[in-house]
Amino acid sequence: MATASQIQTFPSAQPTSSVPAASDWRAGLPVLHGSVISLRELRIADAPALLAAFGSAEVTRLISPPPPTLEGFEKFITWTHRQREAGQSLAFGITLRGSDTVVGLFQVRALQPAFDIAEWGFALSAEHWGSGAFTDGAELVLDFVFDVLGVHRLEARAALKNGRGNGALQKLGATQEGILHRSFLRNGIYLDQALWTILADARGESRSTRSNRLVH
Repeated sequence: MATASQIQTFPSAQPTSSVPAASDWRAGLPVLHGSVISLRELRIADAPALLAAFGSAEVTRLISPPPPTLEGFEKFITWTHRQREAGQSLAFGITLRGSDTVVGLFQVRALQPAFDIAEWGFALSAEHWGSGAFTDGAELVLDFVFDVLGVHRLEARAALKNGRGNGALQKLGATQEGILHRSFLRNGIYLDQALWTILADARGESRSTRSNRLVH
């Protein structure tokens, strides 16, 4: 499960952690707990796990290529910390409940200085596709993006050939706004991408509908 995007990387439960005020996330990301997974900030020690999770061609064939070495992932993790401190982007590592091993990644980056328009991307180890890990984590990230960061418009780009990624975005309530022709270069070939968006008001309506269904 992965989306191709312009982000440096290469996809329902409510958070049970104490989510900090919007200005505090730059000092460090909170730990967010879902029913299947937990999300936390990446650590240098996660480099071997990330290298293993994204070492499969099945995972990386339609996303920006990940670092090919352990040292490359260590530099990537350090870069995510600098980006978070600068308020430009953030990265959550995905861990299964009861385990501290990272099996995937969510990234969100600002497209405007105020972080009101942003882009997200995600990748998950192939062995955990279909396990519910992606949906669980995506709901946590979406709540964080809209409730804490104050994002108004969240975008994602996925190669048209990426059926899993596009299907996952649609199930999350994203709207496909168009096709970006030959916008993504991978292995020397320019691929078409779908542009997906989730707007804050639409996200709020979706959550309200789900809550009403639970009540009734």
